[in-house]
Amino acid sequence: MSLTNVYHVRRVADTSAKACLICYKPSTSVMITPDNKDFFYVCPAHLQDKHFCSPIIDTESQAARAKEEAMAKEIEMVKKEYEEKQRRKKEREKESSREDKEDKVKSKDESKDKDKSKNSNTNDEKERDERIASIQEGAGIEKKTNDSPRVFALHKNFYQMRIDRQRNIEIAKRNQERLKNPSLFPSVPSGNP
Repeated sequence: MSLTNVYHVRRVADTSAKACLICYKPSTSVMITPDNKDFFYVCPAHLQDKHFCSPIIDTESQAARAKEEAMAKEIEMVKKEYEEKQRRKKEREKESSREDKEDKVKSKDESKDKDKSKNSNTNDEKERDERIASIQEGAGIEKKTNDSPRVFALHKNFYQMRIDRQRNIEIAKRNQERLKNPSLFPSVPSGNP
């Protein structure tokens, strides 16, 4: 049974924390092989230790991450432009309404109707902004908080320790099977002494 020296870091619930392989403190980070044959708990601080493991850098994931960041920046720029246009539009409306007030004297009924239409316009803008925010959340544009590497290779001593452990488990299973088999034990002599 051979193990690959590739371990992915996974997180478990706080209630499922178990002892770290190195320091025996409760940890919620688990290092597991892609084929799920070997796993162990380890503290996140030990993942930063250069003598324990080293990150495997995936150029494809880095390129994808850079592309996502570029998209996020572009979206921010578009949002700023949109907000600037809306601000300018509101300023123009204020200026035009001031000019209208100076030129004409309107009755109270007409001003009430205009206030209602302004309120409906602001409600429409709020709904539009909420839709934009919900679309961005649904698209997964939110920034990830954890940018640490997720794939590691153990250093040779720790990797050999994991191989030895797997080998000892396999040997113990084989010995248990042998002990259950009655043909393993010698038979009683049938002749006279």
